[in-house]
Amino acid sequence: MISLHSRPAIGGARLMGFGVHRPSSLLYSDDLGKRWGKDGDWVRARTGMNSRTIAAEDESLSDMAIGAARGAVEASGLAPGQIDLIIVASCSTAPPRGSADVVAAAIGATGAAGTDLNAACAGFCYSLAVAADSVRMGSAQHVLVVGAERMSTFVDPDDLPTAIVFGDGAGAVVVGPSDDPGIGPVVWGSDGAQKDLITIETNQIMTMQGQAVFRWATSEIHPVALEACRRAGVPVEELAAIVPHQANLRIVDHLARKIDAPKAVVARDGADTGNTSAASIPLALHRLIDEGQLLSGDLALLVGFGAGLTYAAQVVRLP
Repeated sequence: MISLHSRPAIGGARLMGFGVHRPSSLLYSDDLGKRWGKDGDWVRARTGMNSRTIAAEDESLSDMAIGAARGAVEASGLAPGQIDLIIVASCSTAPPRGSADVVAAAIGATGAAGTDLNAACAGFCYSLAVAADSVRMGSAQHVLVVGAERMSTFVDPDDLPTAIVFGDGAGAVVVGPSDDPGIGPVVWGSDGAQKDLITIETNQIMTMQGQAVFRWATSEIHPVALEACRRAGVPVEELAAIVPHQANLRIVDHLARKIDAPKAVVARDGADTGNTSAASIPLALHRLIDEGQLLSGDLALLVGFGAGLTYAAQVVRLP
């Protein structure tokens, strides 16, 4: 069996079950293009996106997080009371409280520790690493990781670089103990010198220097992904899937070509869902599983990157 660790660990950790929440409202590229006198093909050529899922007015970030969390716990076969740590990855939670405690109360995870983690679009990978290490070290037995974003809150509908990209949604996974490691070592970091490429201004509106972000993502992220494979002891030839953050489908395609995993399906959930920041990786991974493109035991490379500038990658074995 291919190893998923290259350094000793006290115990193993694995994925146990996924859940998602996708808002029912869709914002189509054809409609977006009209705002700037363009057609839908113009938007699709620049983003690879046909539509974006958008939360309803009364659909809060916590609502989406709770929906995904319930699905993941049910899929794991655990009772809610067996969850003893909840991590919500998000850059769109409302300070100062966040969402982890709200999720815990809603799903019945009485007494579970809870925290919110903001590493922007790399937040799910960051949170998965924290969850796996918590299980390996015995700090928690079962951890619920939720990536949830309501990015439409921060997007100016008249700002072309952000309005044509971002969407809303939530995805979750339960992490538990395992004799055989199912979550590889994380490779993570940040480039704070370029943090101003993506910002949220004092008026709570996002700004993004799209071309600069594109150049950074297409030149700096694939070595991180390849290093995650190396540390996990997994040749790229053994990958069944590459699941990058769905920032922009042009970036996804560039990244996949540079990783060059011949048998791997490449997640393209962003074509229908948009860029959902920390939620995009679990949403994309769930779609591949739900469509039967990935099976139990398959190896998937997860790659997150975004504002900060933050990045993280790890190899996981599917439950």
